[in-house]
Amino acid sequence: MPDAQLHEQPPRQPVVTPSRVIAGLCLLAPFVALLWVDSYSRITPTFIGIPFFYWYQMAWVPVAALLTYIAYVLVRREERQRKGGAAK
Repeated sequence: MPDAQLHEQPPRQPVVTPSRVIAGLCLLAPFVALLWVDSYSRITPTFIGIPFFYWYQMAWVPVAALLTYIAYVLVRREERQRKGGAAK
């Protein structure tokens, strides 16, 4: 019986976790927002003379960067917790 205790595997942690789901949604949001062209293919409202079609897409550049950073932090924090909190 002692051999059976030596070969026991530690309990596996779930692969799909809330922080990974949130990270996935953060990465998916810019794709959905920019691939749904009918939602922003218009001229008005303009912003400093720039049609909506153009400034809407450009506004997503910093938003997408921020969402990517949030996803990175969430996944990195979770990996740190899985390894026992020692890694930075």
